[in-house]
Amino acid sequence: MAQLIFTQQLGRFMTVPQVETRADDLRSALDACFAVHTRLRGYVLDEQGHLRENVVIFIDGQRARDPRRLDDALRPESQVYILQALSGG
Repeated sequence: MAQLIFTQQLGRFMTVPQVETRADDLRSALDACFAVHTRLRGYVLDEQGHLRENVVIFIDGQRARDPRRLDDALRPESQVYILQALSGG
């Protein structure tokens, strides 16, 4: 099963789960996660359901292609890292 791994930057605000999913794409995986961890959704997605500007998702070491559609395919062994982007100097 694919794994969703929320990095500890989000841990400042809430408990961050590691979620296993059989979803075929990123959007379905996130929707399944947020169905159980509802509060987490607001930290990752905006009101339109798009990835927030300060959040980055990597799937198997590659950045997710489209922060709006979130339609990247997942493999059963995929590792999906969801993290807050760092800014500043």
